[in-house]
Amino acid sequence: MLSPYRIEIPQSTLDDLADRLARTRWPDEPPAAGWDFGIPLTRVQELAEHWQKAYDWREHEAELNKYPQFVTEIDGQRIHLLHVRCADPDALPLVLTHGWPGSIVEFLDVVEPLSRDFHLVIPSIPGFGFSGPTRERGWDVQRVARAWAELMRRLGYDRYGAQGGDWGSAISRALAAVAPDHVVGVHLNYLPTPPPPEGEEDGLSESDLERLARTRRYLAHQPGVRVLNATRPQSVAYALTDSPVGQLAWLADVFAEWGDPSGAVPVDRLLTNVMLYWLTGTAGSSARLNRESPLGPLPCPAPVGVAVFAHDITLPIRSLAERAYKITHWSEFDRGGHFAALEAPALFAEDVRAFFRDMDTHR
Repeated sequence: MLSPYRIEIPQSTLDDLADRLARTRWPDEPPAAGWDFGIPLTRVQELAEHWQKAYDWREHEAELNKYPQFVTEIDGQRIHLLHVRCADPDALPLVLTHGWPGSIVEFLDVVEPLSRDFHLVIPSIPGFGFSGPTRERGWDVQRVARAWAELMRRLGYDRYGAQGGDWGSAISRALAAVAPDHVVGVHLNYLPTPPPPEGEEDGLSESDLERLARTRRYLAHQPGVRVLNATRPQSVAYALTDSPVGQLAWLADVFAEWGDPSGAVPVDRLLTNVMLYWLTGTAGSSARLNRESPLGPLPCPAPVGVAVFAHDITLPIRSLAERAYKITHWSEFDRGGHFAALEAPALFAEDVRAFFRDMDTHR
């Protein structure tokens, strides 16, 4: 039911990429624009030059291929995953779910430390990377969660934890709801806490009110990429699938805006993430998850641990989170952003380990 998989990109595909990079048609830019109009021309040119002249895909392909990979079909859709077993056969299985504009690359720097304590299952979301593209409508958060439950069943795991940020946060919570007898706990590094109605902020601290104001600003001015993903994923897919620099700029802009301003994501990690979208042609299908998944509350019956990284898109408010979830672990970090496993892998890994270590996973 699961077939071993190895990434082997044809050299002709890499040659085509090099040719397209060499023939990039660059846009103009207003004088002294900075980031006012989006990612600056000079920044994209620097990244593209590194991509063309210094980046070695084969090196990063080999790194990915160090880990056991598999593909299977669930609900009519191909699912790709890394499956890294802990040396301890009785270790807790843990499914790690990435988000957008991320991929399994988000977790490469935490595989080694986390696999000391967990059997790791790291799937590519349907429509993303080597699980994509999707071939039909309806792949929303709940459907992905049901696929994950079936995937864990096929792997022989009856009781397991879940971890995620961005879409991975939503999918992990949904997984606990569709498989409540199997998910022992959910660790999140991103948890939106919707603002209460105006005038019902009693009991919130000054710092909570600052976070609340930040969330309201974010909701009032949604990032353009999210608006396009939610409304016109097919329209934007033509440009991103045809132009590697277009794909690069689209993703690099988001990594810069949503991440730690220190630029904690290494350039080669960023480019490997871009490569997974480019090589698989999944710019459009990955964006469809936003179009397919309606907004609304996501119940989660399992205990929840939250790691708050200072530079994330929005920062959750614990008292509001506790109205919806059984919060048993809460950590605050003064660095890192939306891509915590890439930006602060040591902090991320230790917080995941601490949450599950403190749980009675053998109840």
